[in-house]
Amino acid sequence: MSDWLRGARKVVAGLKPVKAPEAPARAFRDLWPGDAARGQRVLRGECEVLGTTRPLILTAEGGPGWGAGAGSPTWRAAVHAFCWLRDLRALGTDGARLRARDLTADWLAHGAQEPVAASPDVVGARLSAWLGHWDFLAATAEDGFRRAIMVRLAQDTRVLLASLPGDAGHRGSLVALKGGLAAAVALADEAAISRCLRLLPAEIDRQILPDGGHVERSPSQLLLAVQDLIEIRNLVHGAGLEAPPHLALALDRAAPALRLFRHGDGGLALFNGTRDEGAALVDLVLTQGQARGRAPLILAEAGFQRLQAGRTLLIVDCGTPPPAQRGPAANPAGLPRHADRFHHAGTLSFEMSVGRDRVIVNCGAAPAAAQEWRDALRATAAHSTMALADTNSSELKEDGLGRRPEAVETERHEANGAQWLDSSHDGYRRGLGAIHRRRLYLSESGDDLRGEDVVEGENLPAFVIRFHLHPAVVATLQEEDNAVLLRLPSGASWKLRASRAKVGLEESIFMAGEPRRTSQVVLTAEAGTTAVPWAMSRVNLPQPNAEG
Repeated sequence: MSDWLRGARKVVAGLKPVKAPEAPARAFRDLWPGDAARGQRVLRGECEVLGTTRPLILTAEGGPGWGAGAGSPTWRAAVHAFCWLRDLRALGTDGARLRARDLTADWLAHGAQEPVAASPDVVGARLSAWLGHWDFLAATAEDGFRRAIMVRLAQDTRVLLASLPGDAGHRGSLVALKGGLAAAVALADEAAISRCLRLLPAEIDRQILPDGGHVERSPSQLLLAVQDLIEIRNLVHGAGLEAPPHLALALDRAAPALRLFRHGDGGLALFNGTRDEGAALVDLVLTQGQARGRAPLILAEAGFQRLQAGRTLLIVDCGTPPPAQRGPAANPAGLPRHADRFHHAGTLSFEMSVGRDRVIVNCGAAPAAAQEWRDALRATAAHSTMALADTNSSELKEDGLGRRPEAVETERHEANGAQWLDSSHDGYRRGLGAIHRRRLYLSESGDDLRGEDVVEGENLPAFVIRFHLHPAVVATLQEEDNAVLLRLPSGASWKLRASRAKVGLEESIFMAGEPRRTSQVVLTAEAGTTAVPWAMSRVNLPQPNAEG
């Protein structure tokens, strides 16, 4: 559908009079747990979105309002989508219920006309939140409040359905369709239900890659997309309708693919905007998704590899970023429309865990923070990979990526339990005329990891290889061996050593949840260096004397 036609349909839909019922025709409950601690913060006038906390205060109480000055576009989109309802419900007190109603009334009076509130993905998420929390938010409220929500819900639904199929290249289009379907079921609109179900197969094909990965190449967005698909499945079945076969097939692919990104502690690897989603939530999603089987070793289309031997696990990003943007970069609400919206410049980075101990990590993400802080965590230097001439492997822009690797090649070999991975990317070809190649070898026991970072080109500048450490890892520099000793929480010890580069230890930050200080091992190679071999191996240290 052209932008002009979609816009015209939305305008016409907005002009038609709306007849709203007194309550939803069908009740359903939001499936996912909230966070009571975050709910307490909402009561105190603060709302946390993806690690970024901003004031959320009623207009009458002197709050900053719902406009552009309230926070970043991503933070505001989540707040206008009523993300905080789930956390207030988790708190479950009368005070939480009353605060939810007060904030909703304030939004209806002062925030509903903001451009971000009309973005299809924000509308879809808000409709799902209102309907999924109806019992908590509105079922026992006074008639005037309930009527105001139903009128707005019916208005939003009409305009949203006119905008489908969504034009965002990311998960937002699936959220919009899910919200439209939920509202159509709640309003008992048979024609709208049929239309949403007709659009669903094509939207699933846009979102879920053949290997089960997500188009945004983000573990957290894949987790959320699986949640979306589960909600849609339950909606359809709850309404006594037959779901398109695409839905079950997509869950059969996407839910197992999610397992590839899980570390030994059950959490997800930190690639492309992912933060700590919590092992319990991932377990719940996999259970609801009825995922069967073990984690795949390769997501060929998404571009991720999993190397596992003994207790050691590596998860490697060796894929091409989503395609370059086409057409307008953002909608009037200021929200990015393309699949690289949260993408990082972390090509060929990897994370490593040993048992339940995370060892090598990426720094994490702050997608809802101000651009300067958000981009610092998207930079190549915030990832466990090589950075050439202090330059990002992809150009970071506010709405996605500019220059990016166009060719990422990977070969994998296995023999007698040992695994080799040979990958390269051309993100430094333009400007620096160089190719980055990373070779990894994991022994059959998992106690020996060897790597080599190679730079192919002429007049090579200096480069740095970084290994960001999980905050629970204690690192000690051993200058005489050009190595670093790593002590894990389990008591195991590993040594990281290198040649043709100076080994150092520097400060770093870990942003999976609350910001935590940590360290990074830094291998510094002088200009003209073409390859830096490095290795990590388990070492047996003498145990302290029990009597001492």
